[in-house]
Amino acid sequence: MKSLESNKIFAAILVAGIIAMFSGFTADILTSTHDLEKNAVEIEGSDGSTAPVAKKANLPEPVLALIASADIARGKKVSKACAACHSFTKGGRAGVGPNIWNIVGANKQSKEGFSYSGKLNQQGGDVWSYAELNKFLYKPKKYAAGTKMNFIGLKKATDRASIIAWLRTLADAPASLPNAAAIDAENAELLPAPVEEIVEVGAEAVEAIEEAVPVSH
Repeated sequence: MKSLESNKIFAAILVAGIIAMFSGFTADILTSTHDLEKNAVEIEGSDGSTAPVAKKANLPEPVLALIASADIARGKKVSKACAACHSFTKGGRAGVGPNIWNIVGANKQSKEGFSYSGKLNQQGGDVWSYAELNKFLYKPKKYAAGTKMNFIGLKKATDRASIIAWLRTLADAPASLPNAAAIDAENAELLPAPVEEIVEVGAEAVEAIEEAVPVSH
């Protein structure tokens, strides 16, 4: 019995340490984010809005919540960097890259007259949803290693939201704006886990440790 109690105490101390570490890490993130917002300086082309902090450094910030109010004129301006490779008009010809008229909601690798690398649908399904366009425009080479697209990507969430909002207009019938469910799904994928979830994970870890630690009689 003493051994059992010792095991439980050890497990509780271990999990308490894990929870404290993650709680401190989360607090640091929230504090840092607050300081960044407080000291932010608005730059040209920015609407002053801030995007949520991404879960990991190699993932983009969510943008679906920004698309409805995004600056479409800004998106058209940003798209000039794409004009050397893509055409934007209906029935436009493929060049170095495919024509991207009606790209929002279209199947990936589906534009006629362009020879694709075959890499674009290896993650995120076969459709250019708003969420997948956000990931692709953030870092094309990371999204699809081996893609023919050499563009380095767009780091600013507001720029990605603006160009996606502009791409949405390039259609006879623009796709519906992201709904609440899609916005929530993107946030769940890209944003940090709340403290409550970390505590729940810690509680589950206690149970797992109790089951895994041999009990001596």
